[in-house]
Amino acid sequence: MLHDSKRGLKGLALAAAFAAAAALPGGDAAAAEKTFRMATGWSGGPLMEIGAQAFADNLETMSGGRLAVEVFPGGTLGPALKVSETVQQGIADMGHTWPGYDWGADPTTVLFGGYAGSFDTERMLHWLYRGGGVELWEEWRREQFQLVAMPLFIRTAEVFLHSRKPVKTLEDLKGLKLRTAGAWLEMARDMGAAPVTTPGGEVYTALERGTIDATEWGTLWEDISPGFHRVTKYVIIPGVHQPTAPFELVINPKVWDELSEEDQAIVRQAAFVTTMNSWLTIGQEDAKALAFYREEGNEIIELAPEVQYKAHEMGIKWAEKQAEGNEWFARVLESQLAFEDLWKDASRYRNVQRAE
Repeated sequence: MLHDSKRGLKGLALAAAFAAAAALPGGDAAAAEKTFRMATGWSGGPLMEIGAQAFADNLETMSGGRLAVEVFPGGTLGPALKVSETVQQGIADMGHTWPGYDWGADPTTVLFGGYAGSFDTERMLHWLYRGGGVELWEEWRREQFQLVAMPLFIRTAEVFLHSRKPVKTLEDLKGLKLRTAGAWLEMARDMGAAPVTTPGGEVYTALERGTIDATEWGTLWEDISPGFHRVTKYVIIPGVHQPTAPFELVINPKVWDELSEEDQAIVRQAAFVTTMNSWLTIGQEDAKALAFYREEGNEIIELAPEVQYKAHEMGIKWAEKQAEGNEWFARVLESQLAFEDLWKDASRYRNVQRAE
């Protein structure tokens, strides 16, 4: 990986090449040597703008216009929740998706995509890019799904819920009809809620009509775009179900193998730059978002500590159970737990206490 410190010299050489390419006039899809068709799960918003489309723009710039990506909104080339299948079948050359959408095929997906037992985004980034996570991710996707994969876009902790009803305690969750995805479907059900999975483009209408009571989707800033605040009153934080959420670039292996090593390296670096930029952008914009919701008349509710503790506890127990019968899950979980142990004292030497 170009972003691996072990390959620093090669990375510096290619970085110089990227800088030179960036100084050239940008190419377009018609003039490019290779144009990839990208399926996504999104109709718009930050996932498209600073995720899929930003990757396309970065790749074009870094390749000097030789490599282009035509980005298709969710549902255009295939079902929004089945982007990996669309790429596997060769309908799209590549795709931008959340790995957790494939959790029914292999729950290992949520270890890469985030779940209630995950560490925070800063630690996730370190595990991915310096703790061997990216390499595990690529090997797992190749072996289990016949796809090439790497991180592309990452969130900080999500909003727990945009809700038509107030939610603060475990009792408030009972019978709540909420939209979610991944492992949280099981855990929310165990906590007494009534969870369903719905593509992002259908969530607003479901909330407006009262088909569901609440939804989780993205972070504070990301959730402004779909307008959930207009059809719900309550913003529930923090996102205990999703302390972090890495997304991914999936590529058809035949398409990948046709690329030169240099172009493969450019694809990886474009994905890395896009991912880091998404983290920085979301962090900054989230800081502004609470004021926006208050101005719009929403009420901010912070989950009771009992809910936060319970969610993390359930996440850990769920992961331990999954690891018992799944070799890949156990392998990835072991790597994450070892990383967490390595970082166990990080808050002591990285955080300085200050008076309020």
